[in-house]
Amino acid sequence: MDQLALLFVLLLGALVSVPVGDRFGVPAPVLMTLFGGVLAVADFVPDVDIPPDLILPGLLPPLLYAAVRRTSWRQFAANIRPIFLLAVALVFVTTVCVAFVANAIVPGLPIAAAVALGALIAPPDPVAATSVAGQLGLPRRLVSILEGEGLFNDVTAIVLYHVAVAAAVSGSFSPWRAGLDLVLSAVVAVAVGLVLGWGANKLMDLLGDPTLQIGMTLLVPYASYVLAEKLRGSGVLAVLTTALFLAEYASDADDVMTRLAGHTFWDIIDTLVTGVAFGLIGLELHNAIRTAQGRWGEMLGWSAAVVGVVIVVRLVWLLPATWLTKRLHARRDYDEEIPVSWRETVVMWWSGMRGVASVALALAVPLKTGDGSPFPDRDEIIFIAFGVIIVTLVLQGLTLPSLVRWLRVQADSEREKEFEKELAVRAAKAAKRRLREIEQVEDLPEELSEQMLRRAFDIGIRISPDMGEEERREAQHQRVRRLKRIRRIQNEMLSAARHEVLAARSEPGADPEIVDRVLRHLDVRSLR
Repeated sequence: MDQLALLFVLLLGALVSVPVGDRFGVPAPVLMTLFGGVLAVADFVPDVDIPPDLILPGLLPPLLYAAVRRTSWRQFAANIRPIFLLAVALVFVTTVCVAFVANAIVPGLPIAAAVALGALIAPPDPVAATSVAGQLGLPRRLVSILEGEGLFNDVTAIVLYHVAVAAAVSGSFSPWRAGLDLVLSAVVAVAVGLVLGWGANKLMDLLGDPTLQIGMTLLVPYASYVLAEKLRGSGVLAVLTTALFLAEYASDADDVMTRLAGHTFWDIIDTLVTGVAFGLIGLELHNAIRTAQGRWGEMLGWSAAVVGVVIVVRLVWLLPATWLTKRLHARRDYDEEIPVSWRETVVMWWSGMRGVASVALALAVPLKTGDGSPFPDRDEIIFIAFGVIIVTLVLQGLTLPSLVRWLRVQADSEREKEFEKELAVRAAKAAKRRLREIEQVEDLPEELSEQMLRRAFDIGIRISPDMGEEERREAQHQRVRRLKRIRRIQNEMLSAARHEVLAARSEPGADPEIVDRVLRHLDVRSLR
């Protein structure tokens, strides 16, 4: 098997892991990590030969962009305090604690190299956390905080990592220079993200065609990441800024085709890239085994100690941080999504899985220092990092569903239904207002006006059948049954139409492009 065949195997595994994981209640990222580990010990599978400096820019931009599409700037702004405590403060604290312990237990490990180890394993993986937690029916506030933490903690960790590696390579360290680099990195990244977001928004308006617009959304995250890194900014923060800008300003309510196709496209990209990323984590097992030859007891002991530090520090930090956030939350005049019980805090603690970013940073540790000597304890750093990733990802990923069920931490389905009903009512009222505006400028027959008024009400009914409880219930139930019957008959009619058009594709002289265009119109009509 060569490298290209291995890539196709990982892509296939990414697709298969989703239904298999649903069937057995195992998160797909965990399955892909285990699958990669099995491939790593197989004799016919080659070693992964990907330059370390290409892993982060190759995998992170699309994964971050796909994650940001599921949230909004308002959500981040409302949760800035809990996100800051997790994404910035906790990363610093974890880095310091890991560096102290690693420097104490690993003979000869310099403090700069120990800080680099702490920085690369400090940030929980945004993809792992959201992929696992998002499938468990957790309260939306917890998922929002985990998403925010996962998206922003890489910014802090990567800057700390680069500062520590530079200190280890050069042999010198300046706290003031490190602080300045952190600030400049953030400023440059935000500026690049805003400029590219604005430019991409204008360019997508110019392109017009949904296919070209969706293609642009694939290029923009990569462009944002690479440009920010070239300007010595944070590529991760630049991608987040660009994605948040486009989510806020590039959405056209009437652009149905682009929205539907864009969601489908990014769901596919998210599934494939996530699968490949976690498959690569498993494949690194081969290098870890080779590193530990003859030193298993010693290196496993170091890894276990650092794993314990990572897990314990997160819990010890979360307990007072959650208490402090609650106290501050009581003084605010708007809702802030925070854990409301010790059970939710425990779930947040156990959701701190490491993943893609940690692997990429570990593999990117330089081979030599500035004077040409080997980078201190590089093999040990990579082995310890891999041990932390595997334990947190596999152990926590496999046990998190059981923990959630045991603690009975679930989303408030009644509240979600109420919000859905509220949106349905607002949608129906907006449709009715527009109908009244049309009636003021157009002379509509009374029969047509009444029919359109019923259609406006039906808009809300299709979203939330319960919204009609505020009006006459029996009439509403009859209308729902009638709508379902009409919908069923219409679907069967459209199905017959699609079969007929699709059959024409194989007829002599038929133009496939025209057939596909007609079929696309029927498909869009079926979704209305």
